[in-house]
Amino acid sequence: MNQEKINRINELYRKSQAEGLTEAERNERALLHKEFVANVRNNLKTQLDNIDMLNPDGTTYNLGEKYGNKTAN
Repeated sequence: MNQEKINRINELYRKSQAEGLTEAERNERALLHKEFVANVRNNLKTQLDNIDMLNPDGTTYNLGEKYGNKTAN
């Protein structure tokens, strides 16, 4: 997500607090918010998938390889 979209989300938030939003603006805000949340989740998953854990015996394992392919229940 680029900075322009984040700025637009913030602009719509400030406008909603000050004077309210039109239906089109509410829809735009909802779409931008969904995109933002999906981007944050994807970034977090990528970070977690790249973490290596050290076992007490000195071996390591990658969290992405161990848990990354599981689906949420």
